Amino acid sequence: MTGFKKLTPVLLVDAVEEGVAFWVDRFGFALGPSVPGPDGTLTFAIVSKGPVEIMYQTRASVLAEEPEAGRLARANELAGHSVALYFEVDAIEPVETALAGAQITKPRHDTFYGTTEIYALEPGGNWVGFAAPKA
Repeated sequence: MTGFKKLTPVLLVDAVEEGVAFWVDRFGFALGPSVPGPDGTLTFAIVSKGPVEIMYQTRASVLAEEPEAGRLARANELAGHSVALYFEVDAIEPVETALAGAQITKPRHDTFYGTTEIYALEPGGNWVGFAAPKA
């Protein structure tokens, strides 16, 4: 069996720019390769910081690659899916500061397994959790 080397989530969203801004503006990620659509808005982009990389792609661009006959079925598959990203971080305070003004889905709390966590909603509608060792 091949060993796993890296996980890069691809978040399927309606608008790429909002997700990119969430990571770049709040957490200092860098914008990497991106693909503009015919109207100039991004259909795909990668943001990264150190070993962490997140890809964004519009649902519309995924559907555009689908043959016409299967497009409706694929659209139904994409509807209602969700994902939660879980990040281990050194300290929770800088994350909490960076999330000021974001929609918090689960306020800062201590867990029974020794972490302090906070969850927020990124602009694409996905939960993002951050966990630091309990001080």
